[in-house]
Amino acid sequence: MTARRNTLARWRVPVGYPLALLCFWFAKPTVLSLCAGAAVSVIGLAIRASAAGHLRKGEGLATSGPYRRTRNPLYFGSAILAVGFAVAAWSWIVLALILAYMLVFYPAVIRREEIELIARYGAEFEEFSRRVPAFWPRATAGGAAGGTFSWRQYKRNREYQAAVGALFALALLAGRMWLRSKGI
Repeated sequence: MTARRNTLARWRVPVGYPLALLCFWFAKPTVLSLCAGAAVSVIGLAIRASAAGHLRKGEGLATSGPYRRTRNPLYFGSAILAVGFAVAAWSWIVLALILAYMLVFYPAVIRREEIELIARYGAEFEEFSRRVPAFWPRATAGGAAGGTFSWRQYKRNREYQAAVGALFALALLAGRMWLRSKGI
């Protein structure tokens, strides 16, 4: 099972590129779908940004901010972002492709990272995982209070790349919409 998880984790990004091309091919965006998808995407980006501003890689287990409600706010924010893209694309095929991708890759990647966190933080991570769900956020906070958001940490984690990528994807969808209006 570990070899399968490692393989899936390794192929997550390389599979994402051709999947994105397929999604753009099947997209049927409209002005309304682009606006609605952008609004949903902003929520995903905000969740990711908050997580990146609390995540200090290699310095300790992140348990504050959005990590108080889910152990994987970056993946949860990415999932919201992906839903925003599907809404903007206005295609059931795109939604199905994205959901299939997430169901295949996210559980394996999350589990692999958990194994690494157990190895690194041991009992501290195990206690944290008993209080905070792996993916779906809990309404009540289970992580540590305290810990402040840091723009410097946000930049250090290069989270701005997610915002740039989302804007680029929406621009491509707008271009796709224009091409479809011209019968291309």
